[in-house]
Amino acid sequence: MKAYPIKFKPILKEKIWGGNKLSKILNKKTDLENVGESWEISGVKGNISEVANGDYKGQNLNDLLKTYTSEFLGLANYERFGAEFPLLIKFLDAKTDLSVQVHPDDKMAKAQHNSLGKTEMWYIMDSDDDADIVLGLKDESVDKNILEQINANNVEDVFHREKVKQGDSYFIPAGKIHAIGAGVLAAEIQQTSDITYRVYDWDRTDDSGNKRDLHTKQAIEATKSFESTGKCNYDLKANENNNLVSCDFFTTNIFEVKGLRQVNYENLDSFVIYVCVEGETQVAVDGYTETLKMGETVLVPATMKSALFNGKNAKLLEVYIKPQQSQSKKLAI
Repeated sequence: MKAYPIKFKPILKEKIWGGNKLSKILNKKTDLENVGESWEISGVKGNISEVANGDYKGQNLNDLLKTYTSEFLGLANYERFGAEFPLLIKFLDAKTDLSVQVHPDDKMAKAQHNSLGKTEMWYIMDSDDDADIVLGLKDESVDKNILEQINANNVEDVFHREKVKQGDSYFIPAGKIHAIGAGVLAAEIQQTSDITYRVYDWDRTDDSGNKRDLHTKQAIEATKSFESTGKCNYDLKANENNNLVSCDFFTTNIFEVKGLRQVNYENLDSFVIYVCVEGETQVAVDGYTETLKMGETVLVPATMKSALFNGKNAKLLEVYIKPQQSQSKKLAI
């Protein structure tokens, strides 16, 4: 299989909470209003990403998986996931608060939906002044059964909120209550799953006056307690990998490109995804060069041996799945 930086056509989603930052800041071309999500790489049924460049232009993600199998995913990943792409990469723009929600783990998702669970992470690309997120219950004294009785009067006593700024990153394991708040533009890396249990939706209604469904009983079953807030600790060093998250489902590093940087991947045995969260860089693999700008994403198949980056001041998320990695995460406790 030819290894080169593969771009896919974004799949844009209108949301009741969406805004215009995906078009204004990330230059996503659309006539839609209130665009909340741009699905950059997706294997979700009904939302399969199509290749936008190079030798595989016009083919979709499933075509590549079925044709090239372990050459595309990596041998260990193909043995684990088969012809199912295991990650979903998104950008999200929250003009208003997202619903407070929780996702099931693999065991619950398999039993109830025949699906993977949904562990995810966020990288904050832009935020308005005083923007915040919901992350977990307020403290250990909060009984998760209170989720059946959330309303405007008690909501602030139940959920933990914290302010965010550009460059902050958070790990959200399946079972953790969460919500992106108004004014946040984020990159999201997650398992391939679209299962969300809404707990509270701020009492909002659609244009017809209808509230969106809640999934309280399933949310109570899915919700777990976690010791830390989930904020990732990292020191950003130019032209060096700085780890944000390492878990069973993905590894995400961040690095800043200043000048030339070559990275060796001979021993990785995984596809690699680059998400540009700031600036612009060129990415060269096996003689093929692709420009990657803020708000763009590329995937390079597992047959890649090395990649060469050339940029003045770009920040990239580097995402892959490492075989048999541990559950350890670099988090602030």
